[in-house]
Amino acid sequence: MSLKWTDTLEIAIALDEGRPDVDPLHVNFVELRNWIMALPGFDDAPEHCGERILEAVQMAWIEERED
Repeated sequence: MSLKWTDTLEIAIALDEGRPDVDPLHVNFVELRNWIMALPGFDDAPEHCGERILEAVQMAWIEERED
């Protein structure tokens, strides 16, 4: 499966599974962006990412962690 920047929930799930010891509230956007681009199956252009997308991923990750 190929992940794109707009696949925020799938990205959040992958981050939650891959980084269980990380508190998503304390991740800066530079680090978050790098982690997303390093995910297996991630295939999108870096320039398609903006602050809104990173905020959406972070919020989805927080919600995923709370469930």
